[in-house]
Amino acid sequence: MARVVGIDHLSIRVSDYEKSKQFYGRLLTFLGFKVEADYPEATGWTNGQTLFWIGQAEPSARKRKYQIGEVGLHHYAFRLRSRKDVDDLDAFLRDDLKAEIVDPAGEYYEDYYAVFFLDPDGLKLEGMRYGENGEKSAS
Repeated sequence: MARVVGIDHLSIRVSDYEKSKQFYGRLLTFLGFKVEADYPEATGWTNGQTLFWIGQAEPSARKRKYQIGEVGLHHYAFRLRSRKDVDDLDAFLRDDLKAEIVDPAGEYYEDYYAVFFLDPDGLKLEGMRYGENGEKSAS
């Protein structure tokens, strides 16, 4: 039986490639990624575990932003090392990237700390840390 050992890559289509390339370039660099490959209408970043790709959408698909709740990807979550990393990401999103914050850094479920934000096309992204309090109390 085949077994999945991880997510190799995610590839999304964007309406304005240059605008999204700047957004994701800054975001992913902040999150520890580096450019793996760069083509005229597609770029991929890696952190050594996962690849994150963007590519230019077809002209007919560039006319409207992604709407949360439609069929398709609901959101993509970046698992971070600590709650402090979530707080640092929240500050970076607000102060440097000027990203739209959907829900600020906070506790959303028991021992689940996250910040939710949108990319230039309205795709929901998340930086999160689960289980940190439980790990501290176990040691």
